[in-house]
Amino acid sequence: MKQLTAQDLYGGMVALATPMRADGSIHYEQWDALIQWHLRSGTRALIVAGTTGESAMLSTDEFKQLIERAAKLCSGTETAIIAGTGAIQPDKSIELTHIAADSGAQAALVVTPYYIRIGQQALITHYRHIADAASIPLILYNVPSRTTLDLTASTSLKLAQHENIIGIKEAKPDMQRIQKLATHGADEFVVLSGDDDTFLNAMQVGARGVISVASNVRPQAINRICHTQLLGDAPAADKLNQELAHLYQLLFVEPNPIPVKWLLHQAGIIDNGIRAPLQWLDEPKISWKNELNKIKQEYQ
Repeated sequence: MKQLTAQDLYGGMVALATPMRADGSIHYEQWDALIQWHLRSGTRALIVAGTTGESAMLSTDEFKQLIERAAKLCSGTETAIIAGTGAIQPDKSIELTHIAADSGAQAALVVTPYYIRIGQQALITHYRHIADAASIPLILYNVPSRTTLDLTASTSLKLAQHENIIGIKEAKPDMQRIQKLATHGADEFVVLSGDDDTFLNAMQVGARGVISVASNVRPQAINRICHTQLLGDAPAADKLNQELAHLYQLLFVEPNPIPVKWLLHQAGIIDNGIRAPLQWLDEPKISWKNELNKIKQEYQ
C-alpha cells in the first residue's frame, strides 16, 4: 500500500472502535466486519488504535494484528490505513510507528505527549525527532482536553515545514485556529477536524475533512456531509449535519468510546466488551432508539 500524501487526506475518516468480547479480548472477526462496512460506505481512512480504539489498553501484538488485518482488507481499495502511534517518549512513538509501517499502515497519527507538561519548543523537538526517524508520514494530533498539552497554531505551522509531517487532527474546536492552520496550503499540510460537533464549521473555514467518532455508526451520513461540503454546497451540508445533532449529543453522554461501543452493540454489530478502567454504559437518559434504527438501516 502506498504512503499517504497531504492531498490524500480529505473527507470522512473514522476513529475506529475496537470490538471486544465481554471478557475484553479482541473480536477480530467483528473487526473485519466493521472494516468491510466502511469499505462499502466509502470511508476515506481508518484510524486504527486511536483513542476511540482504546489504544492505551492494547498490547503491541494486538496493535500489530489490528493493522495487519485492516491493511489486508483495504488492499487495492481507496480506503487508507492510519495508525495511532503517539506516546510520551519519542523513542516509543518511533518504535510503534515502525511496527505500524511494517504492518501495512500508510501514515501515523501521533498525539501530543500526555500526563507530563512540556513547552512548545519541546513539542517541536519531540515531533521532529519522530518525523526524522519515521518511514511513513506523520499526522499531528492535538487534543488538549485529554492530554492537557495544547499544540498551538504557531507550533503546528513550524512543524508543517517538515517534509514528513503532512497534516494535523485538530480536536480543539477553535475556528480561528483552524482557519490559520489551513492557510499553510493543503498540498503539503492538511487540517482535519477531530470534533464531531463542529467538524462542518471547521471544513467551512478550511479543514479538509474529519476524523470522526460518529462515523463508527453513521459512516455514510458523515461521508455525505463531507462530500457535499467539499463540492461547495454549504447549505445542503448544514442541513445534512443538523440531522445528526442528536447523535453527536448521544455519543458523548459518557467519555468516548463508551457510548459508541454501546450503540454498536445495541445495533447487533459488536459484542459488549470494553477494557478496564472503562466501564460499560447503562442505558442513556436521553432518547436513543431512533438513532439505533438509523444505524441498522446504514449497516444493512
